[in-house]
Amino acid sequence: MNNTYPFVNGPLPYEYDALEPFIDEKTMHLHHDRHLQTYIDNLNKLIEQNPALKNLSLKTLLHVWPQLPARLRIPVRNNAGGVYNHRFFFEGIAPPCGDTPECALSHAIEKQFSCFDKFKEQFKSAALSVFGSGYAWLVSDRGRLRITTTANQDTPLIKGLSPIINIDVWEHAYYLKHCNERAAYIEDWFNVIDWPRANERFLDIMRGA
Repeated sequence: MNNTYPFVNGPLPYEYDALEPFIDEKTMHLHHDRHLQTYIDNLNKLIEQNPALKNLSLKTLLHVWPQLPARLRIPVRNNAGGVYNHRFFFEGIAPPCGDTPECALSHAIEKQFSCFDKFKEQFKSAALSVFGSGYAWLVSDRGRLRITTTANQDTPLIKGLSPIINIDVWEHAYYLKHCNERAAYIEDWFNVIDWPRANERFLDIMRGA
């Protein structure tokens, strides 16, 4: 997955129907091929019109947007954030694989939140609390696990937080299957978290990668 201009929309790491019955095939087509693609197209167009941004990585854009000229701040934040957040979401889910595996991350979750069920309860509550559109995240805050939320296409990066897991709670992520039942979507999403990938992210953070 390229992280500098020109950005491209790489294929999903699984088939569009691989998350059934929890996330439906049509939603995955629309979410990945249209919604993410729109953010990529808009970001590429914006950078093409502002060549000084061409050598900046996606993460760098998301760290420096507050220092950009006023006319660029919101477009860069929204479109770079849309690319980053969607990629992170799609790369963090996978075909259902049963129970949460025993790993460094699962042990850290149990230590921080007392047990996995309490983590799940708090994470679901956070995801439900997002007013309108946005994301809920499990992040590392200097080595301590935290649950946080962001609005629209904001990211935790600007706060110095290191993302591990995120759920997209924009309606386009779930409305075709779950209609207005965000809670049901969140429950289904727990079944498709890619825990091995999440654990890799966690270990990279702990190693300072």
